[in-house]
Amino acid sequence: MTEKHFILATAGHVDHGKSALVKALTGIDPDRLPEEKARGISIELGFAQLILPGPDEQRYHVGIVDVPGHEDFVRNMIGGVGSIDLALLVIAADDGWMPQTEEHLQILIYLGVKRALIALTKSDLGKIDNIAGQIRHRLRDTPVTSSHIIPTSVRTGEGIENLKRALALEFATLPPQRDIGKARLFVDRAFTLRGIGTVVTGTLTGGKLRRGQNVIVQPQNVSSRIRSIQSHGRDLESAEPGMRTAVNLPDVELGTGPAAIKRGDVVTIVDLVAPSATFDVLLEKSPRLNRSDPAARPLRNGTSIYVHHGTARVSAKVAFLEEETLACGESLLARLRLKSPILALLGDRFVIRDSSEQHTIAGGIMLDPDADRSNFQSAGQKRLLKQRATAPHDVDLCLQSELARSGIAESKTLLRKSHFSQAEITSALLRLQGRGAIILRSEIAAAAGKWLELVHRASELIDTTHKKHPEKRGLELAELRAALPDQSADAFDALLSDLCANSFVRAGTSIARASHRAALPPQIQPAAEKIRTALSAKPFDPPARKQIAQDRHLQQALRFLIEQGEVVEIGADVVLSREAFTQMKEAVTAFISKNDSAIVGELRHELQTSRRVIVPLLERLDRERITRRTGDRRTLVAMKL
Repeated sequence: MTEKHFILATAGHVDHGKSALVKALTGIDPDRLPEEKARGISIELGFAQLILPGPDEQRYHVGIVDVPGHEDFVRNMIGGVGSIDLALLVIAADDGWMPQTEEHLQILIYLGVKRALIALTKSDLGKIDNIAGQIRHRLRDTPVTSSHIIPTSVRTGEGIENLKRALALEFATLPPQRDIGKARLFVDRAFTLRGIGTVVTGTLTGGKLRRGQNVIVQPQNVSSRIRSIQSHGRDLESAEPGMRTAVNLPDVELGTGPAAIKRGDVVTIVDLVAPSATFDVLLEKSPRLNRSDPAARPLRNGTSIYVHHGTARVSAKVAFLEEETLACGESLLARLRLKSPILALLGDRFVIRDSSEQHTIAGGIMLDPDADRSNFQSAGQKRLLKQRATAPHDVDLCLQSELARSGIAESKTLLRKSHFSQAEITSALLRLQGRGAIILRSEIAAAAGKWLELVHRASELIDTTHKKHPEKRGLELAELRAALPDQSADAFDALLSDLCANSFVRAGTSIARASHRAALPPQIQPAAEKIRTALSAKPFDPPARKQIAQDRHLQQALRFLIEQGEVVEIGADVVLSREAFTQMKEAVTAFISKNDSAIVGELRHELQTSRRVIVPLLERLDRERITRRTGDRRTLVAMKL
């Protein structure tokens, strides 16, 4: 039997029978607090499980989140509907459409909920047809306009089985929540059990969590380890996306301290992403708001608000990209500056309430979850946001927009903070490369135009060096790196590989065109001849380097002769002609071979040179593993055949 996991959340006005309906469906009373029992209304989120049979031996494990309907507890309601698959909008036949019915529907729409069932409760009181017509009218022009309306009565039991069947049919056509390898458990409850320690519960989305796994509590960045996992009282080895999940984190404390866990936090995998407090978003204000409703007032630039994301609620300020106000029925690009950070991804939806927390005034979707405070008004950022606003769930477009802004990036960092899996990102990169939109090089991805600009700039730098300094082998890699400071080490390595695959070669610590042949310019050639003469006069005991290269032309000529191998640099102040170096090396090996070993004085005498020359010569032969120094004596390194 195949099991699938889904999350269903109730929504609707207070006293329309949401909790009673959940109890009728599951046998579980979601109202657990004494105050809820005394007042007869839901205050906190309630939870239950419903198991439904499906076609082809499928079984649906449905975690139900029952939300409060009273206007004073909308904050709690939003925390319960952030990661759901299906909404159960509950409307009583005796009241019909009410203020919180409307507000809850707007919240569901802001959060991207596109599937709902309508439970028409208290159907035994009559007026079903009239209320159903009213509901259908109210749902027009919404994503849930064609939702089925199921009359129910918990008093008589009428319609409960019909509702279960309708739910099963909905889940049969719903895909399970995606596993993108980015597990997030939005904490809605945190408590301590004696002998067990801290337990947190929430709706798991984005990936799996397993027993024994190391996790991070965000935004505090506190490390922990899952001792055990449960879902609706059942012990599990691992929890999947779409599950109501409880995890035991025994080493994490409760409270409001810097390392404590509380409602609104997120339990996530190690090394996922870091939280942020600055987000660029697309904000929308519902066209359904009544003009007389305070929530319908235009949202103005610089307004203080509350952002509800997952189970978190954080105060923030809004700044619009190009306009001053957001009116009903409009959508605008904006930046949110939060008072404290949250863990959000590209594609996450959220709700905005006013600073008094009396009215739901807007909703939106994250377009850049790691916004740079300094670039909001830049042309590149505006272009990125406008592109993503058209299709925030299009992985190709999101990748192209990011590379168009950054130019070049490490592939593994692209869209890390997004609703896309690594497999989806990799496939999209290959598609974009196939279309010529981007270029992939090793661990690097780049916008095609930006990469070609970089290659062209590096080529020009090398060619300029050839023109100004034809005597050099090429441009030193360190100089090229310094001229391209914005590129990462991986990008620079990829650039070198690209250049060397196209008419360039690396020569030691430099890079040059393959066709380049180092040559001294005419005005420097006499200086080279002067050096050759100086080195050949006393080949085994030449003048000090500073005596040979006394001016700029001589220094330039000496560098050229060293790079070409005609002169050998054996010490900071000693250079030899190649011929002299070879002869001295052969003489040293011959003397030691004949005598088994030698000291500096013996070799100096044998070669008729000075200590100034023989010491650095022997040190070079040591480095080249021709000789080995033991105390004051040198021996030959045995050659392996």
